[in-house]
Amino acid sequence: MTTLLMQLAAPSRHGAQVGVPRVALGAGGGRRAWPKLQGALQTEHLGFPHHLRLLLRQHPALAGEEQVKAPTRRHHHGAMNNTPVVKYHGATEPLWHEWDRKAQKCGLRHTVYAVNGDRYTGEWLDNLKHGKGIQVWKRTGAIYSGDWKFGKRDGYGSYSIPDPVTKEYKKVYTGWWKNNRKCGYGTTFYPVGERYEGGWSSGLRSGWGRMYYQDGSIYEGQWLEDQPNGEGMLRLSNENRYEGRWKDGKKHGPGKFFYLNKGQLFEGIWAADIPRCGILIDFGRDEAPVPTQYPIPKIELADPDGVLAEAQAMFDDSQN
Repeated sequence: MTTLLMQLAAPSRHGAQVGVPRVALGAGGGRRAWPKLQGALQTEHLGFPHHLRLLLRQHPALAGEEQVKAPTRRHHHGAMNNTPVVKYHGATEPLWHEWDRKAQKCGLRHTVYAVNGDRYTGEWLDNLKHGKGIQVWKRTGAIYSGDWKFGKRDGYGSYSIPDPVTKEYKKVYTGWWKNNRKCGYGTTFYPVGERYEGGWSSGLRSGWGRMYYQDGSIYEGQWLEDQPNGEGMLRLSNENRYEGRWKDGKKHGPGKFFYLNKGQLFEGIWAADIPRCGILIDFGRDEAPVPTQYPIPKIELADPDGVLAEAQAMFDDSQN
């Protein structure tokens, strides 16, 4: 870097020499040196702008100044003045700032392609998918059409995939989303013809819901982390049904099993899908399609309800 070190000196009004502090100027340092030089000149009360003009002619890029040649003016004594005029202006904004603003995605846009081939058509906000839009994933061919929020699926929307044989699109899920996961009420269609309608949380079946199984049975009740949990009813394809408590997808706790095909009812306690204790009685035996050969004999216990209550207490203690 080349540095210019100048000692400005000028005759004072009385003919004497007046010294000005040295100022170092160099490439890239002009903007910092200029205020020092200007202040030095003003401090000494020098009335000799020709020294400053000489310096500016030799270094026109000082502090980003721009030399503009002023119109020739004639002094009262006839001399010509061709002194350049120094024009000061603010810093010019780099051109890439304007390009970057134009590249910002905000509002409705045409299809935007990602590097991996995925494409999105819809609304944007601050370079993020936001509003209504359609996303197509190249690798799987899956399509999401619905609401977006700050780059993630959020709101109501549907997700579909192409059939591997017919290539026709089949819906996989239709409902509410939050933070890119199923959340709220929605319907999921499974490959084997099964279907779930109900609540979701973080992509898992949670809350109240109804599940249609491939074998024709239907579960309706409470779910937790993708499994029946709480109160629920399972109705089998032969119309037999269980009503009661569930835990981790299994009958667990007090419940009733209606054997409508045989005309019987079992009421008792279950643990991990196995009945532990209870009472079996005839229930609609005359209307049953295939009733048992003999009716259930009458209970001879003095206090059958007390026996069942004691078994219930024992079961509760084992769970604590």
